[in-house]
Amino acid sequence: MIIQPKIRGFICTTAHPTGCAENVKEQISYVQSQPSIDGPKKVLILGASTGFGLASRITAAFGSGAATIGVFYERAAENGRTASAGWYNTAAFEDAARDAGLYAHSINGDAFSDEIKRQTIDLIKAQLGQVDMVIYSLASPRRTDPRTGETYNSVLKPIGQDYTSMTVDTNAGVVSEVSLVAATEEEQAHTVKVMGGEDWRMWLEELKAAGVLAEGVTTVAYSYIGPVMTHSVYREGTIGRAKDHLEQTAHDIQDFLADLQGRAYVSVNKALVTQASSAIPVVPLYIALLFRVMKEKGLHEGCIEQMYRMFTERLYSGTDVATDEKGRVRVDDLEMREDVQQEVAKLWETVNSENLSDISDIEGYREDFLKLFGFGVSGVDYDADVEENVDLK
Repeated sequence: MIIQPKIRGFICTTAHPTGCAENVKEQISYVQSQPSIDGPKKVLILGASTGFGLASRITAAFGSGAATIGVFYERAAENGRTASAGWYNTAAFEDAARDAGLYAHSINGDAFSDEIKRQTIDLIKAQLGQVDMVIYSLASPRRTDPRTGETYNSVLKPIGQDYTSMTVDTNAGVVSEVSLVAATEEEQAHTVKVMGGEDWRMWLEELKAAGVLAEGVTTVAYSYIGPVMTHSVYREGTIGRAKDHLEQTAHDIQDFLADLQGRAYVSVNKALVTQASSAIPVVPLYIALLFRVMKEKGLHEGCIEQMYRMFTERLYSGTDVATDEKGRVRVDDLEMREDVQQEVAKLWETVNSENLSDISDIEGYREDFLKLFGFGVSGVDYDADVEENVDLK
C-alpha cells in the first residue's frame, strides 16, 4: 500500500508504519545520546503509545534500562485501512527494545476497564513481580466507569460564561474567532469523570492491593497549565476542572502509598503538538506562536526532551524532587518564563491570517502534527509501497 496523509479536522485518519518507526528511532537516539539515568527498572506506562506516554516509555527503557509494560487502546490494520499511529509506534518500540535486550510487553485494550487492570496485574506478577514506577498518561474523550457501567463523555468548554477568542485552522492557515458555550454542571462533572484522577487512583489502589508495587514506587500523571490567553478554554474550563481533580488525587495517592515510602506527582508539561492538544480550540494558535518564540531563544523541546528532563532533573535527580506550592513538578518552566510569555502575548495581539506565516511557526506546527502519524519524517520514501499490516509481538 502507498500511504498518504488523510486529514479530517484535527485528526489524520491514516498512519505510515515506516514513518512512525523512524520517529520512534529518532526519540530513542536522542535518549541514547544523553547520560544514562539512575532511575526506575520496572515501569508500567498507562497510555504508552503516543505523545508523552510513548516518550516516557522510551526514556525509561533506553535511559534507565527499564523493563516496560505499556497499556493502550490502538487499532490494527484491517480491510485496506492502516493501523493507528500508536500501533505502529509500539511495534517499532518493541522491536528496538528487544534488539537492545530490554523486556517490553504491551497490552491493547480499554485501560479504564477492570478486565485490563486484572490482565496487567497478572502480567506483572508473572513476569516482573513488582513495578517501581507507574506513569499515567491516558487521554480519551469518554470513559465507562467499571463500577457502575455508566459511560461519561468529556467536553472542551468554558465554565461560568460563554467565551470568544481566536483560533486557527492549521490546515488552511486561517485565523478566526471561535465561540464556545459555557458547560453545564453535568458536562463539568462528566469531564472530571473522564479526565480527572479517579481512574488513576483505581489503578494504584488495585496495583497496591495485588502486591505489585515495589517499595519506594513513584507514580506520575501529566497535566498542563498554560498562559492566561488559553485559561478560559483550558485551565479555567472543563479540562482545568478535571486537572484540578487529578492534582488533588496525587495527594490522595501519596497518602495511601505512605507505607511503601511511595511518591505521587503530577507533572505540568510544556504545550506541544499532540493528538489531544490539536483538538482544543485556541490552543493550536498559541502553540504556533510559542514555537516561534522558543525556537528563536533556543528553548524549544519536544515530548522526548521534556520527558528526559523530567526523569533526570526532577524525579531521579538524586536530590529532593523540586515542586511548586501545590506539589506539582514543573517541566513547563521554560515555556512559562516571563520573557517568553511577554513575546507570545505581543504576537497574539497582532496575529491574523495574513501575517500568520510570518510571525508564527505554523509550519513547525504542521510538521509536528503530521509526524505524529508518521508523515514528513526525513529519509522516508512516501511513494514506496509499504506493508500496512504490522504485528505486535
